[in-house]
Amino acid sequence: MSEKKRVLSAVQPTGDLHLGNYFGAIQNWMHLQEEYQCTFGVVDYHSMTMPYKPDKLRQNTWTMIFQLIACGIRVENLFIQSLIPEHAELSWILSCVTSYGEMTRMTQFKDKTDQLKSSSKDALISSGLFMYPILQAADILIYKADFVPVGKDQEQHLELTRNIATRFNHQFNKDYFALPEPLFTKTPKVLSLADPSKKMSKSLGEKHYINLFGDPGRIEKQVRSAVTDTGEPSKQMSPGVRNLFGLLKACKQNDLALSLEQEFHSGQLKYSHLKEAVSNALIELTTPIKDRYNEILANKKQTKSLIRASSADIRNVARQTLKEVKEITGIMNPKL
Repeated sequence: MSEKKRVLSAVQPTGDLHLGNYFGAIQNWMHLQEEYQCTFGVVDYHSMTMPYKPDKLRQNTWTMIFQLIACGIRVENLFIQSLIPEHAELSWILSCVTSYGEMTRMTQFKDKTDQLKSSSKDALISSGLFMYPILQAADILIYKADFVPVGKDQEQHLELTRNIATRFNHQFNKDYFALPEPLFTKTPKVLSLADPSKKMSKSLGEKHYINLFGDPGRIEKQVRSAVTDTGEPSKQMSPGVRNLFGLLKACKQNDLALSLEQEFHSGQLKYSHLKEAVSNALIELTTPIKDRYNEILANKKQTKSLIRASSADIRNVARQTLKEVKEITGIMNPKL
């Protein structure tokens, strides 16, 4: 039997997961771990590039771990980035084969800089924010990932990773790093219920996202107040209505969605019925996930121990890669 291809993906610890996270990434991770050798990280080093509070970062890191497990991600596939210091060490080595010009062309640095400047004129624009795409490349290359699940907004970062790997191989005359390929998978695009012209996001405020672990009453209220049609009636589905149907289909309620779509096209659909259907579907989806999450919280000491163990196991792969990279680059190598 051939060895499974390796997939690497990661998420920053930003507090509770919302529906956009779940349908846009986490649900896909659950499917990928059935087909590939998956390594999923909670990348707390990356969170340091924006203003944060230490205690909150540590709390958010464990919350993210617990919630990923509750969603169905296997413990043995999970690691916490700061428990594997080889990521940071490889990042430095890779920074020495990365051109300054490449880094200045990374669009997310400008976006994040603008975000910080808008929040405070005295905000620190850290060099870590400028350099973090190299750390992201290290996250991928240290596990020699064959594939990285990406969205269109992340293609530039993966292309940088491929460029760094190519230059490393050329500079040291070694065909060492394979070039990771993007893994494009079909995932629902979840928009804000309050403003369906925007992607569901915490940065927009509480009314713009639905907490995956939120109270059923809160979910029902948010869906009930979702934007539907504006202006004159039209046979064309508005973005808000289309978003509600998208949520219904994402919850695997395809037959019900088809029936309600027929009502829409015949002019018989009451949006209150559509919203009720979406609310019920979301509550049915999230209830067992929340139950599992509460079980994990009741035994979080044991779960933390398991994650430290899985991070240690995954670290063995990182240590071996770093050992080989040091041999290639002429850096001193302790006995491992």
